[in-house]
Amino acid sequence: MVLKAEELLAGSSITHEIEVPRELLSTDGTSKQEGSKEEEKYTVILRPLIVKDIQLIVKAAKDNNILASSLMLQQSLIEPKLKIEQINSMPAGLVKFLVEKINQISGLSVNKDGLAKLVQAPLAKACFIMAKEFGWTPQQVSEMTIGQILLYLEMINEGD
Repeated sequence: MVLKAEELLAGSSITHEIEVPRELLSTDGTSKQEGSKEEEKYTVILRPLIVKDIQLIVKAAKDNNILASSLMLQQSLIEPKLKIEQINSMPAGLVKFLVEKINQISGLSVNKDGLAKLVQAPLAKACFIMAKEFGWTPQQVSEMTIGQILLYLEMINEGD
């Protein structure tokens, strides 16, 4: 079955409720929050990053990995919405956890084989190939997550 552009782009609008471990929220490293019930869950709502987000983050952060992580979190975090100053004052372990989740839901977490393929096919080339193969506009491709792009590049490679 050949997918339609709408089906490919649908994944970028999905949100994910992520449970945050209690120990990342406490100041003393314990798992108990003051006044909380043991069965209470703490969650945030994230959305996957799309190509356009990644391009803006790379341009703004340049080689500053900490700023890149903060910008990724700011772009992905739907609830609660935070300013960059608030994100910068969060515990580093919490930011690391959330950025790992963002990478996961955005399709940026890849194994060694997937990483090698990604390095061999830079993002610009990938967008060009997909536009040529599927007839999509650059705007449509830029709305896709990295995971979606990798999936369709793999489909193209298998078809060769």
